Amino acid sequence: MATERKRKVRFSDVVEVISSKKLARPINVLLSMNRWNGRPYTQRYYDILDKRKTLPVWSQKDEFVKQLKNNQTLILVGETGSGKTTQIPQFVLEAVDLENQSNQKKYMIACTQPRRVAAMSVSHRVADEMDVTIGEEVGYSIRFEDCSSSRTVLKYLTDGMLLREAMTDPLLERYKVIVLDEAHERTLAMDVLFGLLKEVLKNRPDLKLVVMSAALEAEKFQGYFFDAPLMKVPGRLHPVEIFYTKQPEEDYLQAVIRTVLQIHTCETPGDILVFLTGEEEIEDACRKINKEVGNFGDTVGPLEVVPLYSTLPPLMQQKIFEPAPPPFTENGPAGRKVVISTNIAETSLTIDGIVYVIDAGFSKQKVYNPLDRVESLLVSPISKANAHQRSGRAGRTQPGKCFRLYTEKSFNNDLQPQTSPEILRSNLAHTILTLKRLGIGDLVHFDFMDPPAPETIVRALEDLNYLGALDDEGYLTELGDIMSEFPLDPQMAKMLVVSPEFNCSNEILSLSAMLSVPNCFIRPSDAQKAADEAKARFGHIDGDQLTLLNVYHAYKHNNEDQLWCYENFVNHDALKSADNVRQQLARIMYRCNLKLCSTNFNSRDYYVNIRKAMLSGYFMQVAHLEHTGHYLTVKENQVVLLDSSNCLNHKPEWVIYNEYVLTTRNFIRIVTDVRGEWLVDIAPHYYDLHNFPECEAKLTLEKLNKKREREKGCTTGIKGVSNKATSLVILQRERSVVEKLVDGSKGKKWGRRLVSGALISLTLSALDDLAAEDAISDIFDASSCSAAGTETQVLRIPFTDSNENLESCALRAKCFVPSWKGLLIWGPWYNASLAVSHRRHSVSCTYPVSGPQGTGVFQLRAVRDKDNKWFTFFRPRDCEILIREALLHVPYETCMGYKPKGKTNEHIRPIENGTGRELNDTDRGEMRQKLLILSRL
Repeated sequence: MATERKRKVRFSDVVEVISSKKLARPINVLLSMNRWNGRPYTQRYYDILDKRKTLPVWSQKDEFVKQLKNNQTLILVGETGSGKTTQIPQFVLEAVDLENQSNQKKYMIACTQPRRVAAMSVSHRVADEMDVTIGEEVGYSIRFEDCSSSRTVLKYLTDGMLLREAMTDPLLERYKVIVLDEAHERTLAMDVLFGLLKEVLKNRPDLKLVVMSAALEAEKFQGYFFDAPLMKVPGRLHPVEIFYTKQPEEDYLQAVIRTVLQIHTCETPGDILVFLTGEEEIEDACRKINKEVGNFGDTVGPLEVVPLYSTLPPLMQQKIFEPAPPPFTENGPAGRKVVISTNIAETSLTIDGIVYVIDAGFSKQKVYNPLDRVESLLVSPISKANAHQRSGRAGRTQPGKCFRLYTEKSFNNDLQPQTSPEILRSNLAHTILTLKRLGIGDLVHFDFMDPPAPETIVRALEDLNYLGALDDEGYLTELGDIMSEFPLDPQMAKMLVVSPEFNCSNEILSLSAMLSVPNCFIRPSDAQKAADEAKARFGHIDGDQLTLLNVYHAYKHNNEDQLWCYENFVNHDALKSADNVRQQLARIMYRCNLKLCSTNFNSRDYYVNIRKAMLSGYFMQVAHLEHTGHYLTVKENQVVLLDSSNCLNHKPEWVIYNEYVLTTRNFIRIVTDVRGEWLVDIAPHYYDLHNFPECEAKLTLEKLNKKREREKGCTTGIKGVSNKATSLVILQRERSVVEKLVDGSKGKKWGRRLVSGALISLTLSALDDLAAEDAISDIFDASSCSAAGTETQVLRIPFTDSNENLESCALRAKCFVPSWKGLLIWGPWYNASLAVSHRRHSVSCTYPVSGPQGTGVFQLRAVRDKDNKWFTFFRPRDCEILIREALLHVPYETCMGYKPKGKTNEHIRPIENGTGRELNDTDRGEMRQKLLILSRL
């Protein structure tokens, strides 16, 4: 067999092969290795390096490195587009030694950003420039997301996250150099970092600080940071032509849309950047622009509208960096990209291709009034510095134009030179809790660059004291120490920390996560009705927080399915983020030895405990329903309205709220129904009526206190009935009514009663209208009742001519169950309602329920019988719990209606699909199964 000859490989052959391949830059193999990951540089690295060298900041590299080596603190002012955000941290990496002699771990470089979007996008860009993997050598850290590892040498993070790191590492010993970018924005966390880092620099001579700003506050920063040297980096700006309106615009949103269309149809190619105030405005503008452009046809080039705001999912945010769409035809008009953004795009983010800028002249700013305890985002005019930053975005690649939708006179006379620092217009409770955790006790003498108003600090200290985070001497309590571990506002942190005491920490954990992410409900303009119906399926009668809890539970129950989210009009990204947040909060709870627990879902206390836990954190954010029909915030007495997006189908007497929205009218958002007696039980120190302003809320609380005193003797259970069944209010018009209370033994005795017939919500005011006009009979003793000990808020006490004292009546009334004639309906969706016929011949009330099998409604109708006597309703403390309890523990035939002996069942007419028919045993069984499913929400 022939053998194959192997030819010797000559050196010349190797040289020939190598020379035939395209080399990735330097032939010197050592220079082509990436020092950070030990791999060869790719060709992309060298392509990007060529572009980096054209940035204005690159020409200042040697001078910067020299200044950094010779000074502990350096102030650097760079114009827009100079490249300081991406290049300076890389210059620092090349200039300093990251080896830690006292620790095996290497030092890191930190670069702070005021916004999460900037921290994420810039870190991805720098990882690309350094030819490394994001999350490895270059990472980022934002609230509830840490994309870094033990290999990370450069980390971009929000200023708030660096502040949180200081709580566990007060001297920030893991960092060699800290770069504070966009310092001119003066966020709340940034101002605290200024004062904190001044102290750290005194104790760590090896730490270096670089403060970067794009504004003109350089001298102020220099004076604050020990007269640090100043470097100025020129920008690469082409001339920008500024245009103003001749007259003030009545509707700047319409003016924006009109200007975009004019530029697209009349101006030369180039992308457009529009500045608006928030998500709702931006999405509205996107819809209207797309609609208008659709009418142009092929006469103009394609126009792609891209939104940008902080709560937009990361993948959607990356669309701003994509190129403009190509022309419709080969020689047709060029395409154009329109980015509609909040002030996020003013500084940190640089978008290539922007030639035109439209500045509406407004932004949303946080405003806090310590006297009213109101913090809200207000649409406010921008400053001249903001306007300068915005116009600078138009001259990045070629001469540009900026269209300011306000007059030149307004710019010169009305706009402030700089936006006031956030620390001067914010609630400082969370900041002070952080400072206390850092061991800074003397807040008055803390070195703020701009000290906040004393009343703001005092109000924050007072709020923390009410929450139990600080004691009366101003020292951090054990509770406050645990609260500071959570990256949440103090109210939510308190709610979460105390939730194990209410046996509902799992639910509060889920709720906190849902409240920490963007709104999960989607309401497309072309499917608003379907979206509203989908939201209603998740709705909980007691409020928005419990509705969010329903959404999260349904999301997990459906295995986090994206298609399910689409079909139910909920944001999959928001729910996925909430799930991630929940996991991180759970880890903190585990670290703090906080028990994860839940009340049995079949218990009547399931939702009650959740609402009480919520109230324990938000008892300072309560509103009371006045007799005029509007709500008044407790203590501050601010008139507010419930936001129209709420899930309540009634007006509770007391609500807690998460957000206070200031517009032309004041609104409270994300509200939940609570009970007045809970306020005094959970926060007696705050609801001390001796220090309460005169208002209806105070009068109501005083009545509740008197009621509690009256009930002290009514705590004995009857035949095993729960001792909690003591909440009794005797509705009366005159004292004589109370003195004519019935002796229960004289009432007729019936067989088993339908206790669920007493489980329909009825407002106190409506029941009061029915209170003491007509006599009621049919009082039963406890042995006649299946579940007589239900806890009620209002109980109608009937009376006759017999004369009984109040005490015996109260004991007797606890097992009061009304005779019942009524309907239990399965069918279409109804709003909860109360109907009182003329001269009160009948009363009916419907109560909506929903579940995975569909929606339905319970309806009861109480009618005057032939003896001219009344049947009455209860108002339970928690309707769902009691309905569920009745369905689970009462035989199914009683769940469908009570039929007295000798009577027909004509009054029992279930409705299915709008048609009434008689019930049989099969119907009853099927319906009971449906109701059991519905009751397990």
